[in-house]
Order: sequence, then C-alpha cells, then structure tokens
Amino acid sequence: MDDMTLDRAQELLGYVFADRSTLHRALTHASIATARHDSNERLEFLGDAVLGLVVCEYLHREFPELLEGEMTKVKSSVVSRRVCAEEATRLGLDTLLVLGKGMQSSQELPSSVAAAVWESVIGALFLDGGYEVATTFILDALKDRIAKAVESGHHHNFKSVLQQIAQQMKAPPPTYTVLDEKGPDHAKCFEVGVTVDGRVFDARWGPNKKRAEQDAALAALEELGIAAVNELGEVTVNFEQ
Repeated sequence: MDDMTLDRAQELLGYVFADRSTLHRALTHASIATARHDSNERLEFLGDAVLGLVVCEYLHREFPELLEGEMTKVKSSVVSRRVCAEEATRLGLDTLLVLGKGMQSSQELPSSVAAAVWESVIGALFLDGGYEVATTFILDALKDRIAKAVESGHHHNFKSVLQQIAQQMKAPPPTYTVLDEKGPDHAKCFEVGVTVDGRVFDARWGPNKKRAEQDAALAALEELGIAAVNELGEVTVNFEQ
C-alpha cells in the first residue's frame, strides 16, 4: 500500500494517524495479507465492540425514556452489517481496501467485506486516537440514523389504529390491562397487555402507562399483520382510515 492511499484514507476519515501501520492494517484484506495477523480481521473484531459500546452509551445518555428492549432494537438496526457497508461505501473506504487477486476479479465488493473495513477502521481509530476519536467518527456517521430509528417507532397513534381495526371487526373497543409494574414511585415502569374481541396479544413494557399502551397496541398490530417494524426500527402501518 503506497503513501498516497494512506493519505487519501486519512483525508476521508478526517484524522491523521500517529502510527500509519495501524491504518495500513485496517485496509488490508486477509486475501492478500502474508499472515492473518497482518490483515484487518483483528481490528474488525475490536471495532465491532467499540461500535456497539459507543451506540449503547449514546442511547443511554441521549434517550433516557427508552427501555433496554427499545435500546437493543435501535442499536441492532444502526450497527447492522448493511449499515456498516453503506457507511464504508459512502466514505469510499471500500475503494481503498487492498485485496488479493481473487477478490479483485469480483465485479462488486461483497457487502460483508465493505462492512468489515468500516469496523476495522473504527478499531484503528480507537487504538491510535482513543475512545473520543472513535466516538466522534461513529456518531458523525450514525446520529441521524439513530434519531430516525428512535423516532419512527413513536410517530403513529397505534391505539387509535387498533381501535379503528376493532370497529371494522364490529368488536368492542380494545381493553388495556396493567399486568405488572416495577421500580420506585418516581420512576415506575408498567407492563400493559391489550385484548381485542377476546384475543389477548403480547404485553409490552413502558416508562409510563400511556407509552406502554401504545407499544402494546403496536404489538397487536404486528400480530394482526397491520404493522411491520424493519431492521432500522422503522414502523410501517398498512391501514386506510
């Protein structure tokens, strides 16, 4: 790998490495490395862990209303292999990855390989610059995705949709029942279940009764095939009022 490639990589990353060999290793695929330790696989392993930690810490700090299950769903969506591959391609890191001849002959770089180089670069940034450098890089890329994933689950009035479904079924209005509650009085969480026309749907937890009821309604809509939640945590409701 020549110096021009490393210079271009640093330009794309917005960071100058103290140890350029770390960046070199992050951009070296196992198909061309003389030994596995010289490839980006170990850095990918480290970067994956750093990525997960940064996103979890950000969710915990910036979205105190989210429960652990909700944070898990958002985190899974924004650190998926597809998202990592998209970020690598957006930056152009996939074009700088050094590949063996067998990989070079492929018309299109596999998304798993593109995802791996993004994670390996995160590992390299962490080793060379520390947690703050890696955090800045990750959040600059993912902040908007995180906000969208968090917001998308809450912009529908799921209770209203479920009530209209019940009306179409000529059934009584949905019945919401608090099944359990946990925590001190100033910070209670509630588990709420919903019943429609005698059918009991999966219960959901929420930081308050209103939120728990909305999430319980969403769970019912999912079971009924009216709503779907994709890997980004985005909710689609297929219902015409």
